[in-house]
Amino acid sequence: MVQWYKTWNNPLKNVLWWLVILGMLGSLPLAYTRHQTETSANKVEFVFDYRDLLDISDVHANPQGFVAEQLKMMKAAGISSMSVYESTLAELKESRRIEMFNSRDAMTLTQTFGVPGENYTYVLFADSATQQKFEPLIVKTFADLKVTTKPWSFKDRKGLVIQMSLDDASLKSMDPDPMTLQMLKDQGFQIVVRLSNRRPFVTNEMDRLLKQLHDFGVKRIIVDGNEVPGYTEENTDVNLNKMADLLNKNGIGLAAIELLKEPQKGFSTLAKQTNYNVVRLHSFTEKDGEKLTEPLKKTELADRIQGVADRFVLAVKDRNIRMVFLNAKPVKNVDKGKMVDPLSAFYESLQGKDGAIPRIEKAGFTLGPAEAFSVKSTAWQKIARIFILIGGVSLIVLTVSFFIPEAALFLFVVGVLGAVALHTLSANLYAQGLALATAICAPSVAMMLAIRSVRSGAAAKWKSGFVYALWQLLKTSLISLIGVVFEVALLNHITYSLVIQQFRGVSALHLLPIAIVGLYLLFFSENNTYSEKATKVRGMLSSYISVLWIVVAGIALAAGYYYLSRTGNEGQASTVEKLFRSFLENTLGVRPRTKEFLFAHPVFLIGAYLAVRYRNAVYLMFIGVIGQLSIVDTFAHLHTPLHISLIRITYGVVFGALIGIVLIFALEIITRSWKRWVPQLSK
Repeated sequence: MVQWYKTWNNPLKNVLWWLVILGMLGSLPLAYTRHQTETSANKVEFVFDYRDLLDISDVHANPQGFVAEQLKMMKAAGISSMSVYESTLAELKESRRIEMFNSRDAMTLTQTFGVPGENYTYVLFADSATQQKFEPLIVKTFADLKVTTKPWSFKDRKGLVIQMSLDDASLKSMDPDPMTLQMLKDQGFQIVVRLSNRRPFVTNEMDRLLKQLHDFGVKRIIVDGNEVPGYTEENTDVNLNKMADLLNKNGIGLAAIELLKEPQKGFSTLAKQTNYNVVRLHSFTEKDGEKLTEPLKKTELADRIQGVADRFVLAVKDRNIRMVFLNAKPVKNVDKGKMVDPLSAFYESLQGKDGAIPRIEKAGFTLGPAEAFSVKSTAWQKIARIFILIGGVSLIVLTVSFFIPEAALFLFVVGVLGAVALHTLSANLYAQGLALATAICAPSVAMMLAIRSVRSGAAAKWKSGFVYALWQLLKTSLISLIGVVFEVALLNHITYSLVIQQFRGVSALHLLPIAIVGLYLLFFSENNTYSEKATKVRGMLSSYISVLWIVVAGIALAAGYYYLSRTGNEGQASTVEKLFRSFLENTLGVRPRTKEFLFAHPVFLIGAYLAVRYRNAVYLMFIGVIGQLSIVDTFAHLHTPLHISLIRITYGVVFGALIGIVLIFALEIITRSWKRWVPQLSK
């Protein structure tokens, strides 16, 4: 039995490589369909919050004239859409549709005595046309809340008494202001409506509202709040299915706001039921806008405006954003002695020097109502999944075989059966688990092969260390890309591109390849028996700790902390580095990752160059694992278009190689100068 096992296990390694290659080839069609999907929609929509425009207008002497003027300027700047919320009495007051009073102020206005203890809301309409539009809407809204309303008037103006306190009544949601919708439509704006879940979900009422919005040309809604319309603690699926049917019926889609602290409840279900008629939205918040109103020098303000333009371009080009939502608010400027706003800075960032819109259009996008991606598929998909499963498991087994080659056959059989079982239990968990495992294993295998070439003496046989170094960098990077192909194919569902679903466990990708390759380098890279490896481990554990060891450990921990602080979306960067990044982005179009081309790839190249002559240079090569895992991690940003990620890592390898070559030449000059001059100085 043992002999039979060895007979099949020993040649398995070569078979595993062929299975990995077959799995990779099977993955390519799926990767291509993702590329087709994310290039199927290229319209970009800039949206301004109309409520914010009203807030800003309220500090001007002629609010209505200010709004009319700014709408024209926004249209000229490329802001083609306006966001309108559900109405409230407070917003209608700000729009000058109504005036509101509490009981005490109403009695003062009419110079009458009211009922003692009464705390109602009194409403006066601006004119008869406004009354005809809004009185039925207000009466119905409060009737649904079982709140009594009755007619009221002052002089020649009609109004209502709402038997609810002014503070409470001001917050109740109603249908969007139809007069505002009509005005914006007449001026040629696309309308984006923000709907909340603050009102009870009634199918007929929602159907009526969505039909009305459709007639105004609304093609997309943004959820206002933490819950989608129709979400409830009970019967959620039933209500959300009804809401999705109504959206589909009226041809209205959704917008997914990026970087929310928590996903909006029910959004993923609603997105699925609308067949992912969803676009990604980038929000430029009021707090962001405040930075453009601070007292700054002209050059400082110009830099910030340029930063805003860069931000918009990056969002569209690098993160599949198709809707940019602009917010603003009036800010008190003590130095100037007046209220200021960021609107003029917005227009400059969009259409000024190096403005966002010309650059976005130059990148191949057009302005217009944002459209959802058209999801592409292939008939090869089901068959490809089989090759991907077997190829992915083979890559994992290959990684383990560097440590325990005798277990390869057993692990392969168990791995395939386990992957099939996991896929049966949860297709999503299987896809994410196998994608993460292959993403970790590919750069690990690539680096371990590079280390093995040095330890085995193969590197010393090369006549040119320079050629060997370039070949190792290219070969190692190509092997790391195997993990990319599996990762992209396994996670090619549209939910990842829209970030409705996220790739979990990616933080493990930043550390595990380093640990795996480090373990291999220290204990498994030399042709030792297991007992010799165990002796080496015991020797290291029983070694005396010197001050030098403590210093080295402290430096290593500090470097590790710095590395982790720079990793992921929360990574920190200095102002100088941000300027350098902006320079690279604007110069190259796509910014390579600095840790690749400025650090990991050049160090790997120098290590490989020296390894031809000095075997211990393999420890310098080891640092290159950071660059290899970064290659795979680049594609783990699933909301970034594939071609952008591919350009980014290509730049990283090319520029990293060029910097490494320069450093090698510098090293050779220093070394030869040292050898020439030191003996002469010692005479």
